[in-house]
Amino acid sequence: MARWLLRILAAAAVVAVAGLGACAFLPERCAVNVPLRNALFGTPGRPPDPGDLGTTVRVPDGLSLGVWAELPRIRALRPTPAGDLLASVPREGRIALLARDRDGDGRSDGSQTLLEGLNRPHGMELHDGWLYVAETDAVGRVRFDAERGEASGAFERVVTGLPGGGNHWTRTVRVGPDGWMYVSVGSSCNVCVEDDPRRAALLRFRPEGSPVEIYATGLRNAVGFDWQPETGALYATDNGRDLLGDDFPPCELNRVVKGGFYGWPIANGNREPDPDYGAGRAPEIAASIPPAHGFRAHNAPLGIAFLHADLAPGLPRGTALVALHGSWNRTRKDGYEVVSLHFGADGAIEERRFLSGFLQDDEVRGRPVDVAVGADGAVYVSDDYAGLVYRVARAGGRADRGVARADSGAADRALARPRSGATSGARGPADAQPGGASPAPAPAPGGDPLAALAPAERDAAQARGAGLYEAHACFRCHEAERAEPGALARPLSGLRARYDLRGLADFLLAPTPPMPAFPLDDAARRDLAVYLLATRG
Repeated sequence: MARWLLRILAAAAVVAVAGLGACAFLPERCAVNVPLRNALFGTPGRPPDPGDLGTTVRVPDGLSLGVWAELPRIRALRPTPAGDLLASVPREGRIALLARDRDGDGRSDGSQTLLEGLNRPHGMELHDGWLYVAETDAVGRVRFDAERGEASGAFERVVTGLPGGGNHWTRTVRVGPDGWMYVSVGSSCNVCVEDDPRRAALLRFRPEGSPVEIYATGLRNAVGFDWQPETGALYATDNGRDLLGDDFPPCELNRVVKGGFYGWPIANGNREPDPDYGAGRAPEIAASIPPAHGFRAHNAPLGIAFLHADLAPGLPRGTALVALHGSWNRTRKDGYEVVSLHFGADGAIEERRFLSGFLQDDEVRGRPVDVAVGADGAVYVSDDYAGLVYRVARAGGRADRGVARADSGAADRALARPRSGATSGARGPADAQPGGASPAPAPAPGGDPLAALAPAERDAAQARGAGLYEAHACFRCHEAERAEPGALARPLSGLRARYDLRGLADFLLAPTPPMPAFPLDDAARRDLAVYLLATRG
């Protein structure tokens, strides 16, 4: 059986290679231009050279770039509150845990298989003590201890019978601000009329698995979606159809609303009738919702993540980062990078380069898949071509040593991360100090994070922070003797070993779920951070 399977795969590859040559004599729309072995079999390609990081492979000024982990065929990412990364490897049917950097060598401490034997697992989500995993035809969950990095008990499928396979078999699952679980289901084809209305749609269900309802339709392959922090609006990437030429149709970013129809298969881009299925459908096309932003045709936007805190100058809270996996149906390759999306007050969206340089003279050195913001505030990017995870953080922070800086010309594959749960030293709105005081410098590891504060300032801030701690009933989750009946309290301890003052204040701006984000201004977050570091160190 294995021998026949190999023959079939080899034949498919021969046909595909023949197609590459034939495209020289066929119309532009028939172009096949992609790293073939990687696209067909997931075979790792040549990664960037170490000297390319920070030079050819670039991030914006003020940021550092390094390789954090290696994992062949990696796809989706999901950070844990403790600083680990969960990673899906669909072709191997498993979920891996990339361990936090406890030994301080600047890289993950290694990977281990967390779950295996799954049916092409892709998206993952953490919610209420569960790890949810989206397989191609189901969504399941297992108990997960984030601090220990361990799953326990049986993997139970809470949603089954999803339409699986087809051209677009990956499924992404996320929990929304409304407490519902959302899962995207791509189309079975390039362009067709689906028999199952759950195809080319975004579905949602309660965490226990029912009811399952269709939330939005006409989304050909919405692999990535996330909620904008300021507005709570849901945005999803979508891959436009193929075989219509190099420059049409655009790939899309859609603002997704309940009951919305986004055009596929009868319309492309800004309500342009599809040449195969658009005839006679003018009323439906007119009622469809056009994209909020158009990416260049065929560059395949996949993962998306909004920043919940300022990352660097020009990259404020509310900026979206999108992984462009890269084209296959263009005579000249496009995409193969991560871009940032900047939302203007007038509704316009500006696209800029964030992590680029993986396409060098039409030679591919990387294919970004997913983007995630870790517990340390750094940005992690998975690359299924090179089998790597990159880490991008603000240059000059406590965790930034031995890495490539965008403005230095140096490059290194090592990347330093903070200790478990630590921040990267990235500065955000928490830099604003009460009364116009200068920001306190970050302490050396193991030092007193409050040492730079005058005694009177420290005492006053600590008193105000104590009031905030009580007013927001933080004790209900963090003190066993005052917790809600039946609740498992998570004590706050060892904060000084993991955070400086700025870092803890930044964390409070956008805490990792299930901790809620309280409506605190910069000064209040700093006061609460002072109190916690003084009393829970």
